[in-house]
Amino acid sequence: MRWLDRIAQEQLDRRDAEIKQVNTVEAAERRKEQVRKKILELLGGLPDYTGPLNAKVTGRIDKQKYIIEKVIFESLPRFYVTADLYRPNKPGRYPGVLIPLGHWDQGKVAEQRLAANLAMKGFVALAYDPIGQGERIQAYDPRAGGTLGGWSTEEHFQAGAQSLLAGEHFARYMIWDGKRALDYLVSRPEVDGERVGCTGCSGGGTLTTYISALDPRIKAAAPACWMNSYRALFTGPVGDSEQSLPNFLSSGLDETDYVELFAPKPWLIVSTIEDFFPLEGARDIFQEARGWYRLYHAEDHVDWAVGPGPHGTPQPIRERIYEWMIRWLKDGQGDPKEEPVEMAPDHELLATAKGQVTLELGSREIYEIIRENFEKRRQTGARNSSELLDEVRRLMKPVQETPVESRVIGETRTTEWIEQKMLIETEPGVELNGRLLVPRGNGRKPGLIVVETEATPSTLATDAVRHGVVVLALAPRGLPRSDDRRPFGGDYGANTRAFLIGRNLPGMRAYDIRRGIDLLASRPDVNAGAIRAVARGESGVWLLMAAAVDPRLQRIWLDRTPPSLRAAFDEPLNRNLHMAVIPGFCLKWDLADLVAAMEGRGVLWTDPTNWMRVVTPLAGNFRYRYLSEGDGPYLDDLLR
Repeated sequence: MRWLDRIAQEQLDRRDAEIKQVNTVEAAERRKEQVRKKILELLGGLPDYTGPLNAKVTGRIDKQKYIIEKVIFESLPRFYVTADLYRPNKPGRYPGVLIPLGHWDQGKVAEQRLAANLAMKGFVALAYDPIGQGERIQAYDPRAGGTLGGWSTEEHFQAGAQSLLAGEHFARYMIWDGKRALDYLVSRPEVDGERVGCTGCSGGGTLTTYISALDPRIKAAAPACWMNSYRALFTGPVGDSEQSLPNFLSSGLDETDYVELFAPKPWLIVSTIEDFFPLEGARDIFQEARGWYRLYHAEDHVDWAVGPGPHGTPQPIRERIYEWMIRWLKDGQGDPKEEPVEMAPDHELLATAKGQVTLELGSREIYEIIRENFEKRRQTGARNSSELLDEVRRLMKPVQETPVESRVIGETRTTEWIEQKMLIETEPGVELNGRLLVPRGNGRKPGLIVVETEATPSTLATDAVRHGVVVLALAPRGLPRSDDRRPFGGDYGANTRAFLIGRNLPGMRAYDIRRGIDLLASRPDVNAGAIRAVARGESGVWLLMAAAVDPRLQRIWLDRTPPSLRAAFDEPLNRNLHMAVIPGFCLKWDLADLVAAMEGRGVLWTDPTNWMRVVTPLAGNFRYRYLSEGDGPYLDDLLR
């Protein structure tokens, strides 16, 4: 992570230098135009659907001072959004406030107190369920009464990986839901469409940031517990799948750019002192944004509210949000002091009778939307092997190519072999853990790379050295990863940090494997014309990339590796897809194309799986174990 962070900080330094050159409103407006274009490009654009909302009110709750209406509308065809609209109980036209939700599994009901208070203060507030939350759970199982996909953020990780494979970003769908929710809000006769604000906390703060920056209808913004400079954020909580865009830092951007896109309209940054999002990152955002707003002679239009407590919006923070909306959308006419709310239990606020849009309305799931868009853009026809290899080399390209260096940090000797624990520097600042096992005896021997991913080494290295092979058991960068107790997300954190700075995690790990080949091939006791490699699971994708571009690998063994990246679009659930994501790769190629690029060098593929790690019977040149059959026959085959 330190190596990635160094690159991130260098990219932020370059951005800072560019920002310092912006000294006039004209220069600021030019940068805003460039930034908006770049952000939309990184998102993969927004959907171009212009069909009807088909909105309907399914229920109503009358409170003493306000009314709650339960609402359903379509964001995309047969893709339903559930929402609660809070409005004053007296006729009139009022300012509107859009409330995207944070990562509460319950969805819209989590902002009941804030939305009700806005209604009592003379606003029409719309709180809606994001994808994977509330009544929009994905992979919903009625037998379990919940998702099979873990929880909301895990669902986002899975859809996030699928979106990246398709050459787009999951945030485009989250933003689109928000824009369609805004369409509904301003369509209401009670709402003055020229006076609309947006506020949300955590993931809702992220969506507030996106929607406000990209939709000119928002006139006042107050994102809570999100905004942070990657100066502080990069080594901390980089967020959910929709919260970090590929190539964001390498494109010269930081979170402050969203505020600056909004300038000179009023923007309130909201933080809490015990939040896991660091205060120093929010402070950086505020200080730069204040200077930017100063160009517009609107320094008082940007502010920073810091409240007590952990991640969330305690009452003092909520009151700052009320004050901000009253100030900018109601000409300061109103009392920001919070009023008591008669809270309703969650089930009373549901917009569907069955509690889920998939059960009641047959709503499509997000993986189907992603797959549909992918199929529209997928390139068919003859594939260019040379172009594929150039792309793989680009993905593997290091920051700086230097001779591979290694140092021994421990040694064990047995009667059969010598084992050395090593640190291997594959590029400056990147050291990998490795074990070199050398069988006793003279002469040059075959070499074998064993790709390791777990904290406990596999037995493959010791099994192979008994065959008279020099074995390098190598853990590519970032491995073994710590157990973050996420059942589906896999290497989400490492993948996110890599793509923020314009790097590709599978490509970097494929490069590490190639450097392992360099190390083996340079040894006088290794026959450089007889090097093989083995990998299990998702790491087989990295090995396949390395083998496609490095003819020194004469034969490889992939065990329990999915044979297709495109297959990840076929189901709502996937495990560890972030370990294998190559953004946009599937639009042109798949893993079979990498096998073809090896031009006849051997590939032994055993027990291929789907992206839930379930062994799947497939036609083709695959081999399957019988019950209790071990690795022995396949290791023999690999080394034969």
